[in-house]
Amino acid sequence: MTYGKKTEKSPLSRRRTHEKQSHMADFSPAFRRKFYSNASVIPLPSLSRQSSTETTVSDTTPPNSPSASRKSREDNVFSRLTSGSFRLNKPGSGVIIPFSSKLNLTKNLPLVCTHTAEGHSRAILSLTATDDVLFSGSKDRTVKIWDLGTGKEIQSLGGHPNNVCVVRYSEYSRLAFSVSTAFVKVWDVRENPAKCIQTLSSSGLSNSGTPTLNTPSRTLQMPQGETQIHDIALNRYGTTLFSAASNIVRIWDLRMYKAIGKLSGSHQAAIMCLAVDNEGLDKNIVVTGSKDHYIKVFEVTGGTHLAKTNLKPPHYDGIQSLAMSGNILFSGSRDMCIKKWNLKTGSHIQSLNQAHKDWVCALSFLSNNSMLLSGCRGGFLKLWAADTTQLIGEIKAHSAPINAIST
Repeated sequence: MTYGKKTEKSPLSRRRTHEKQSHMADFSPAFRRKFYSNASVIPLPSLSRQSSTETTVSDTTPPNSPSASRKSREDNVFSRLTSGSFRLNKPGSGVIIPFSSKLNLTKNLPLVCTHTAEGHSRAILSLTATDDVLFSGSKDRTVKIWDLGTGKEIQSLGGHPNNVCVVRYSEYSRLAFSVSTAFVKVWDVRENPAKCIQTLSSSGLSNSGTPTLNTPSRTLQMPQGETQIHDIALNRYGTTLFSAASNIVRIWDLRMYKAIGKLSGSHQAAIMCLAVDNEGLDKNIVVTGSKDHYIKVFEVTGGTHLAKTNLKPPHYDGIQSLAMSGNILFSGSRDMCIKKWNLKTGSHIQSLNQAHKDWVCALSFLSNNSMLLSGCRGGFLKLWAADTTQLIGEIKAHSAPINAIST
């Protein structure tokens, strides 16, 4: 394509046409940038995986779930995990129950629903899991901890000022981390009830224990000097935390609960997602995805850092999700595209245009990294071969957005 031809649309015009056709609200801002041309039936597993054989801030929360009527149990095999139709928010009342349908028994599908979890009273925004335990963060302002062996809720962590948009867990330190508005709560979950031992803020301040933050209003109320935190990520050993607020990523030393540096000055809009990998004990590779459509790669050893690599060509809309395995990175965007990248060379490998028919809100590798799962705002879950990017299977998993995937 050349810009001199009047019959060709500019990238910005094409983006506007794409937005009009998509009927989506709340797109990320358009920035002026260079345009680039196209460069077997699975047996139902047991619930516990151990026994299985296999400030320019933008959005304050992930997109709201659209209203949808529930037609049948088969149509919404996962919907009870994320829908707001359940009001069972008493601590300890949650339960994970087996799910079976005629669909599971009559077709050879690569994706099969085996269980549903009931307990949250509003949409689930984040998930993280170990072999034995599942953590879920919700708009009901709680984090629930589930025993995957017994299928029961272990405990519920409250006291959040608003939606719990991110939850993470470190198996090394055995600490859980929950994000609500501008704050990260650090939980010692070795006891029941769990204890909040530290609260970290977007401004870089740290307080021991739990400050009084809860507000009855659903309207987001941000303290002066603070900014909405959109994502957090931990290094492999649970000693370093990265928190993304506005277009800045703060670096926290969790041995002292102290902010020790930041990644800044590279993005023109809010950073929506993070991915972290370790190249050594004190060296981390941090990847950021922003509403400015760009993905940047940082090499972090401490202090303030500039982006090492700016991945091109960028997406046509904001980045919503990242999944990294070694030198391979996948990115999911509001432009409904999934891109595959080589982080060692900084090169673009492949674009899966129209990978979904809505925002690609979640990405996750399976445990052996040979397959990739993607979830979209339309409720579809897809399974891809990571090496060839061939679509293996898909399922209408939810009647509402898939905000998170954990494997």
